[in-house]
Amino acid sequence: MSHIASQKTVLLIGASRGLGFAMVETYLKRGYRVIATGRANSTDALRQLAARSAGALEVETVDVTVPAQVSALRQRLADRRIDVLFVNAGVKNDDGETLADVSTDEFVRVMVTNSLSPMRVIDTLEDLVPPTGTIGVMSSGQGSLTNATNANYEVYRGSKAALNMFMRTYAARRAEVPRTLLLMAPGWVQTDMGGPGARLTIDESIPNLVNTIEAHEGQAGLHYLDYLGRTVPW
Repeated sequence: MSHIASQKTVLLIGASRGLGFAMVETYLKRGYRVIATGRANSTDALRQLAARSAGALEVETVDVTVPAQVSALRQRLADRRIDVLFVNAGVKNDDGETLADVSTDEFVRVMVTNSLSPMRVIDTLEDLVPPTGTIGVMSSGQGSLTNATNANYEVYRGSKAALNMFMRTYAARRAEVPRTLLLMAPGWVQTDMGGPGARLTIDESIPNLVNTIEAHEGQAGLHYLDYLGRTVPW
């Protein structure tokens, strides 16, 4: 455990299962202090992990789609310094749905959860992160316009492309602050969301993804990267 890492605090939003939970485990193994969030009634596994963490893991509850809950989290963390803020919360619609048949309500649910809500979290919590810190969001290679050469996952893809755009405009709004801003593409991973046929295991993706976040510490500006640190085309 490095002495420097032990002093650093990571806030992981949307970490009750899957990739987010694996990020919690990875950061704890590396000696960080971790604050991890999930929605109400979804944090049992996090709380069990916290009980074994000797105080290194704190668990908070927030639904990122409810601005009042995000503001309340900001108040609870008012006196904390967050070295890495990473937003992982996200959903998808049914894989077979196209823009031609998705309901408006379902379209709105995916876009609000995957695009608008992460940016609201960042705007609300950004002042907890020092100028030397890192703000990251879990994007997807599916959000790349360049790589969108088939018609699969239209709605999900659109939500991630919108997230990427909003991070670019956020970076422009905050151009005077030298934070590291990251859009991370974890690869196609075997989770509830990715499904059992996905190409990567969580253990192949997440430790490498955290390596990439660590490697970009202090590199100001916005970077769209995959889990191995390769640049993803916009």
